[in-house]
Amino acid sequence: MRAALLGVRGSTSAPGPAFLRYGGHTSCLAVLADGADTPALLLDAGTGLRTLPALLAGAPFRGTIALTHLHWDHVQGLPFTPSVDHPEADVALLLPAQLGQDGRTLLAGSMSPPYFPIGPDGLRGRWRFCAIEPGEYACGSLRLTAAEVSHKGGRTYGYRVDDGRSSLVYLPDHAPAAGVGESARALLSGVDVLFHDAQFTAGEREQAAAYGHATVEDALELAGRFGVGSRPEGRRDRRPGRGRPPADAGDRRGGGRHHRHSGAARARGQSRGKADLIDRRAQGGSRPSPVKAPWAPTDTNGGRARLWRE
Repeated sequence: MRAALLGVRGSTSAPGPAFLRYGGHTSCLAVLADGADTPALLLDAGTGLRTLPALLAGAPFRGTIALTHLHWDHVQGLPFTPSVDHPEADVALLLPAQLGQDGRTLLAGSMSPPYFPIGPDGLRGRWRFCAIEPGEYACGSLRLTAAEVSHKGGRTYGYRVDDGRSSLVYLPDHAPAAGVGESARALLSGVDVLFHDAQFTAGEREQAAAYGHATVEDALELAGRFGVGSRPEGRRDRRPGRGRPPADAGDRRGGGRHHRHSGAARARGQSRGKADLIDRRAQGGSRPSPVKAPWAPTDTNGGRARLWRE
């Protein structure tokens, strides 16, 4: 399983040379199943989604997009990405169930006139808008697990992706200091790779709490507590003016701290365009048991993925 980081910034995109290292795009992670050339699972749809055509060689996207929550920086790529707004696109959009509304209505809360020129039904192609509860969902050969996590301003999920050989957890907006519930603990237990919010420094604890986010130290402690095998922290900053996010400092001081928790893990930077290959075949992992999906996304074939490995 491979992961391509299409966007790792928070709140709003930030252009300019000061942001080249981590990129200016907001949250989006593409997951490629073992042996696949193109992704059929996307986690979040921030402005980083706009770079998806490079992974698909211009082809339409056919697969699943799972949103952690409905804040603008996690959805604003949807109407601006030709790969998903395409007559031949075939998309199952998953989002946290809340307010007793269906998925289409929830998304339309921020994407419909007079706030935006089109609503969800204006996206071209075949779309299914699914308001989901926490649980397991099948995405082709991948198993997606959704769990509710602590974050301010609406119901928020964290996601775990398993293929029977390797696993990753995606927690781009998370406030572990507010509590890590039983379902979130199960999500994190023994995961290979954790993509986590690391937006604030220890000295910015008050701001982190006010916005429902994490400090670098929060992310390091969480990774150590749950035995994460490899840990690229999220390089995300709410303030678009910060070109060198706080987790940079954590690479130096945090690596040693984490090694005291787990000798197998090492600190690594998360930046747009990087990809990690995670595989546990040597450990005798088995494929996940079949999970019935509430939709039937079409498999994606063809195209060449442009990925970078560390």
